[in-house]
Amino acid sequence: MNISLLAAPRAAKCTATLLTAAGLLAFGTAPARAQTTMPGMSMPMPTVPTYTAHHQANTRVLEGGMTGEPSGYTMSAATSRNLPMNRNGSATSWQPDATPMYMWMTHKGPWMVMAHGGAYGRYTSQNFNHGNGRGHASAVDGPNWGMAMAQRNVGTHGLLNLTLMMSLDPLTETRGGYPLLFQTGESYQGQPLIDKQHPHDLVSGLSVGYTHAVSHDVDVSLYLGYPGEPAIGPVAFMHRLSAMPNPDAPLSHHWTDATHIAFGVATLGVRYKQFKLEGSNFTGREPDEHRYNFDKPRADSWAARLNWNPSRELALQVSRAFIKSPEDLHPDENVTRTTASILHSHNFGDARHYIASALVWGMNEGHTAHPEHAVLAETNLTLGRPTFYGRYEFVQKDSEELGYYLQGPADQPIFSVFNVHALTLGASYRLTADDFRGPEVHIGGQLTGYVPAAALRSLHGDVPLSASVYVRLNAPWMSMGKMSGMKM
Repeated sequence: MNISLLAAPRAAKCTATLLTAAGLLAFGTAPARAQTTMPGMSMPMPTVPTYTAHHQANTRVLEGGMTGEPSGYTMSAATSRNLPMNRNGSATSWQPDATPMYMWMTHKGPWMVMAHGGAYGRYTSQNFNHGNGRGHASAVDGPNWGMAMAQRNVGTHGLLNLTLMMSLDPLTETRGGYPLLFQTGESYQGQPLIDKQHPHDLVSGLSVGYTHAVSHDVDVSLYLGYPGEPAIGPVAFMHRLSAMPNPDAPLSHHWTDATHIAFGVATLGVRYKQFKLEGSNFTGREPDEHRYNFDKPRADSWAARLNWNPSRELALQVSRAFIKSPEDLHPDENVTRTTASILHSHNFGDARHYIASALVWGMNEGHTAHPEHAVLAETNLTLGRPTFYGRYEFVQKDSEELGYYLQGPADQPIFSVFNVHALTLGASYRLTADDFRGPEVHIGGQLTGYVPAAALRSLHGDVPLSASVYVRLNAPWMSMGKMSGMKM
């Protein structure tokens, strides 16, 4: 999903000033000499003070100035002075260096301030071909999120970043969330959410991170969030470029990246060249249904993640997490979550022509007799104004999650795990011009077909279909031309 609470350049400039003064937010930094090329972008870098270029592991990176002036401007990744800004994912996760960026950006003294996000206005109809089938529902809604970040160099080796993420889902996604066939996870008014995607909290992220460059190849970092995102899974779906055109959360959300809002996170990381090992202590309980508050921090769960970017077009990760009591309705159940993913980005000469893809696997163990698996494959093909995208998912969901029980002998319920396949195909078209500095405006639509397990078809139908039409707003594509016009 991607949606925008962002403003035109002048408004973004004012917002950036306020956010910096308030000490909220962060992302990229790094120096490079004029006429070098930023990964994922085809235009030359503007002349910026104290920038030097480096090659590392077949990837062109922009060094944050190990010997640069402490107050120099920064344009690096949020978690390293020696990695490119394009690597920024959600929290401390990595994207491929070839990933295009969508944001507003400005400099205020030693601070670089950015804002990005997305918002939908849409009509969705779920299981529309089975009027009496379970999950049949329609709604007009508006999934949305916005993020602001600020970062600066600290001395000759340090990097400080501050981040604020917010969502107006509590206002636009009422009655527990938006309809989404076969979606499960979290609860509303004491009942599990089934065939619905829960809204996100008003404050979905508030974090501070500090990275110390031991050398050009080695960083150590600390990330603290309340709420924040622990080191589990790939880049969360709303920040993943491959998922950007799709307004729906993945059905595998609670197998891979549902921990992206955890009320209390501390992550330590060590980077060596193109590898990063991270460990997190965090609150295992998922956010409650009260979306305007800050939930109690518990620091009762643990996670570890290994990231590897073998080339500028690939980002790989594996992670494992021990999550204590994630579900409010089942406080005695713990989950062990394992994930692996490959993210890929490739530009076709022009950064506005690209393909971004993701292959993600997740497995939950502990709350059922056998592990439950989920696989997601998605692609975003953007060819200037038009975008074509798709998502395939295979998810195993149990009878308790789906609220569906088979009756055995003596009317005893039989616990079962059901396979669900889903395929989404969609397209959108950008209405705004290439050089427009306000939010991009897209119109689009998509169709999803499901193949549920045989036991579920009497309720849902053989091949349930769902569709959406929408208007999408998101931050503008970040070109070097726009960067050269920044206020310094």
